This record gives sequence, structure tokens and C-alpha cells, in this order.
Amino acid sequence: MTAANRPDWATIPNLVTLVRFVLLAPVCLLLLDGPDTLAVVLLLVWASTDWVDGMLARALDQTSRTGAIIDPIADRVGLVAIVLSLAVADLLPWAALAIILAVDVAMVALATQAALGGRISVSWLGKIRTFVLMSSVFLLVAAAAWVPSLVPAAQVLFWVGVVLQVVSGADYIIRARRAPADAPAAEEPLSPR
Repeated sequence: MTAANRPDWATIPNLVTLVRFVLLAPVCLLLLDGPDTLAVVLLLVWASTDWVDGMLARALDQTSRTGAIIDPIADRVGLVAIVLSLAVADLLPWAALAIILAVDVAMVALATQAALGGRISVSWLGKIRTFVLMSSVFLLVAAAAWVPSLVPAAQVLFWVGVVLQVVSGADYIIRARRAPADAPAAEEPLSPR
């Protein structure tokens, strides 16, 4: 089926994104039970689907509006669920989860319409924030499973990601509020997908 003949949602990259949603429950259950090697491996597989879906979208020329919408949703829902699991497991403080959630809720309330309308796009700061948060969560889980003495260092990196969450969230909201209703996005599309 050619790109012109297939529905917007019917792409291999979107299937990979759906796999990310499906993997989230077992990842969180393993984290709640205490990080071990299986939790580390499954978390790595879960996180790698974010890179894989974007790479496939570009390589197969299967970018889609659906993918541009569900990919960042999968990132945000996944990160919140994993941070919640790590807070329950006493590896992260509840304050970190509260900050991440507050910023995400503010972005949804104040910037979603501009993002869906194509008036703003994901910034490099937002991509760096996501990379730091995802990397720090993975390193924290790996440290808890294999080298507990490194847990504090991973927690510090995570807090750097939380600060980036606040800064990039504020930037996203400010850009959304300043974008005229008929202005196209000044940067790259909503998502690399």
C-alpha cells in the first residue's frame, strides 16, 4: 500500500509507538517489585522504541500526523508512569513526580491547541530535556539493580532533567501564547515523526 493509499495512522512507526504503550505496564510492574536485570533490559527496550519509531518514520518515509501526536504522548505518559513507579519504590522523591506532572498539565492546558494547530513545535531544549530524563531514569534503574552506590549520582542527573522540564515547559508555553493563531511553526514539526 502506498503512502497515498494508506490511512495516516497505518504505519510501521506508529505500530512501534503502540508497542511502547504496551511495554509500559510490565516495565512499571518490574520497577515496583525492585529493579533487577529484567527491569533494566525491558526499560531499555521501552526507551529504545522512541528512537526506533523516529528512525523508521524517516527511513521508510512513513511520517504521519498521527505519529506526530501519539509519539510525544507516549513519551510523557511513559515517563510519568515510570517516575511514579520509582517514587513508590523509594528511588525518587514524590516532589520530582509532582513537578513533572505540574509542568505537563500546564503544557497540555496552555499549549496543546497551538501545537496541534502547527503554530509551535518541539524545540531542541525539549528534546534535550527528554533525553536527560530518559537517560537518568535508565541509569537510576541500572544503578539500583547493579551498583547501588551510584544511585545518588543518577538521582542528581534526574534532578537536572527535572530543571530542564521546568525550563522547556515554560519555553513551550511562552511560545504557544505568543504564536499568532494563523502562524506556522517556526521550527521543526510537532515531532520528528
